[in-house]
Amino acid sequence: MKNIIEVLRERGFIEQTTHDSELFNYLESGSVACYIGFDPTASSLHVGSLVPIMSLAHMQRHGHRPVALVGGGTGLVGDPSGKTETRQLLTKAQVDDNVVGIKHQLSRFLDFSDGKSQLLNNADWLSELKYIPFLRDIGKHFSVNRMIKSESYRMRLEAEDGLNFIEFNYMLLQAYDYLELFDRTGCLLQMGGSDQWGNIVAGIDLIRRLRQKTAFGITFPLITTSTGAKMGKTARGAVWLDPERTTPYEYFQFWINTDDADVARFLRLFTFLPVNEIATTENLKDADINCAKAVLAFEATSLAHGIEEAIKAYRASAGVFGARVISDHILPSSNIPRRDVQQDDQSVPHSFVSCGDLEQGVPVFKLFFNSGLTASGGAARRLIEQGGAYVNGVRVTSVDYMISDRDLHDGEILLSSGKKKFHKIKCSDIVPDQNQGALKNG
Repeated sequence: MKNIIEVLRERGFIEQTTHDSELFNYLESGSVACYIGFDPTASSLHVGSLVPIMSLAHMQRHGHRPVALVGGGTGLVGDPSGKTETRQLLTKAQVDDNVVGIKHQLSRFLDFSDGKSQLLNNADWLSELKYIPFLRDIGKHFSVNRMIKSESYRMRLEAEDGLNFIEFNYMLLQAYDYLELFDRTGCLLQMGGSDQWGNIVAGIDLIRRLRQKTAFGITFPLITTSTGAKMGKTARGAVWLDPERTTPYEYFQFWINTDDADVARFLRLFTFLPVNEIATTENLKDADINCAKAVLAFEATSLAHGIEEAIKAYRASAGVFGARVISDHILPSSNIPRRDVQQDDQSVPHSFVSCGDLEQGVPVFKLFFNSGLTASGGAARRLIEQGGAYVNGVRVTSVDYMISDRDLHDGEILLSSGKKKFHKIKCSDIVPDQNQGALKNG
């Protein structure tokens, strides 16, 4: 079996490492503990968190012991890394609620049974710290001159808001986390995003000074799309792992809309499919690259939401875009249904309109707004004027167009904003709630 460092490198996870040869030998020495911290600023992680999550999953698959550290304590302070403005401070109750959601999502990717991995909360030790002993025993090992030269602090010092004293403590707290995890679990490897380099090195130095041990660090690159956009950001905001925030169908659609140039790279990062199979997708075009995107979407959705939800999303997508036969030679290790022609639109965003309203006619811009395809009636009008609104695949050319029962195809009307955002309107004899207007969401 390859050393996990080799695996992470060939899949594109690694930007920097410390003590290269020593780290390689350390990971060859047997099952070791490794940790990554997760900031509980929301009740859900998002696609931007998948690189660290997947790296821990790879570590576990290679026999190592991941530690997922939820920052219930540091979340009360706020990490200045990668930010040019002060983070909003959360209450303890907010942080505790967020920790519960994050624990549930991580369990989709990591096996926490029988000590195979651990999920810890740094509030367990940080909330018990006494300020004077902490300054005396830990703070004395930190040089302010060195701290303010780190990238995370330098950015904030140059920003208009500056760096407040609470945030200035963050590096000490994260370094103390590393020390505490070494004492509790024997962990000598911390991983994190590229913006965490200074914090990780500070922890390595603290362990060397206080425990006379060599600790290690790995950082991941910031993942952007081929267009330079930050991974996981869309016009509608973040793509969440929580199905209440981003449904499995919407999650599937996010991945299937991957740019052609990103497919192979994202398959390496966000699936466990073999790299030799992924390499064969790099020159695919047309229908074949679309099949590879379907596999990417299916595998990513399976990991985040389970295979049953992935199948539902795949069939729902077929209900909108048509069924696709995935050739056996494209990523053969995937469990995607290859000749599944079933279609199921129950997962597709849809709403109900009373049949009586359709007989009278409903302004098309109102349906686009009420269905959630646009943020306002004005935005719906602009979408139509700019040629981005479609009804049953036909571009709408007038904001005054009235949707009626004549637009029904098999009892449904398909609205689309551009070529990627869809919503189905279904005719119902049930009178919708008054506060829903002409629509009742299903």
